Amino acid sequence: MSIDWHQLPDADAVAQEAAHLIQSAAQKAIATRDQFSLVLAGGGTPLAAYRLLSHTQQDWSRWQIWFGDERCLAPEHPERNSLMAFRAWLDHVDIPAENFHPIPAERGPEAGAADYSTQIAPVLPFDLVLLGIGEDGHTASLFPGQAHPDYPLAQPVHNASKPPPERVSLSPLALSSCREMLVMVSGSSKRLALQGWKTGQVLPISEITARAPKVLVLHDDAAAQAAP
Repeated sequence: MSIDWHQLPDADAVAQEAAHLIQSAAQKAIATRDQFSLVLAGGGTPLAAYRLLSHTQQDWSRWQIWFGDERCLAPEHPERNSLMAFRAWLDHVDIPAENFHPIPAERGPEAGAADYSTQIAPVLPFDLVLLGIGEDGHTASLFPGQAHPDYPLAQPVHNASKPPPERVSLSPLALSSCREMLVMVSGSSKRLALQGWKTGQVLPISEITARAPKVLVLHDDAAAQAAP
């Protein structure tokens, strides 16, 4: 496994390059396997890439959309990762309804995780997994200071260090079971986490990327600035 680090001027450039790479991965997967399985991340930079994708023409019928984590909130709650992705992108393209696979986190951490583990087991490895990182180095809903076992493939999360406390997250094994991984990092608030990751600190993001076969990191100038 190797990590390719690509520095870009700003968050817009990160989003634009991410949208381009997602399209390229989709075209390659569809040509090879007749479908494209994509795991979405939450956060502002991925959402900017999703908005760009909403204006493109793709073979949408071949796209299968999965999610890396979800908050245990009602399906129509504005802070749901799935709802944000639908509003920014998925509601505006012709992906068949049966190709969407949201996490049923509204059922609670345990039930939602058990259901999603059953759903994802037959489809691994994913073609492309998208991730971001938080200021503390968390990714998906895997936070520092918590145990992150490989099984179940989707895990119940309690006492998350940012609200809401209850979530469902794919496990390190599930997230790293992919043909390609793309990590998007932007903003000065992420520079300590990015620096820690690059220098070998044990962070949730490093737990995942150390096991994925191919990792590309897009980060902007602000995130790459030396920490004070």
